[in-house]
Amino acid sequence: MNRTKKLLCSLSTAAFMSLALPVIHAEAALPVGAQAPDFTLQGALAGKPLTFSLQQALQKGPVVLYFFPAAFTKGCTIEAHDFAEATDSFKKLGATVIGVTAGNTDQVGEFSRLECRDKFAVAADPGAKIASEYQTTMQMKGKTVSDRTSYVIAPDGKILLSYTDRNPDIHIQKAMDAVKHYAADHS
Repeated sequence: MNRTKKLLCSLSTAAFMSLALPVIHAEAALPVGAQAPDFTLQGALAGKPLTFSLQQALQKGPVVLYFFPAAFTKGCTIEAHDFAEATDSFKKLGATVIGVTAGNTDQVGEFSRLECRDKFAVAADPGAKIASEYQTTMQMKGKTVSDRTSYVIAPDGKILLSYTDRNPDIHIQKAMDAVKHYAADHS
């Protein structure tokens, strides 16, 4: 093999390894049918501070709970925009949307205003305590953060959807399908 091919091969291997190494998944998400752990977190809606209680939200209907790694990162911004666009449809079906992050928790207020477009609440999960209870954590740059996982939780606290994928594109549709299925069964 000539010198250029060896160099390209080495660079390709190094590039692949650099993509594979920074993120280490620590846990598998809670399964469908499991009881969702109750929680109360501080967060923001439209940039204004709020306290989010899962128990209180479930009294109104199903909850779409999605965990994301960090505010203002590319995938998390895409996902927030998509959830913002779908929030009115979720509300028509009686569902509440809440985003939760263990990464850069000091930015949830600004993120709720700018990227969530004032449509739904975002909560801070310092130390990934709630993400750990939901078994959706990963290591990123030496820090435990929430993995990209979406749940739909029925008012009785049972998990109807548990979906983990680093790609944000399918989360909204899977959550919407689960909420529609729940609404059809309970109308």
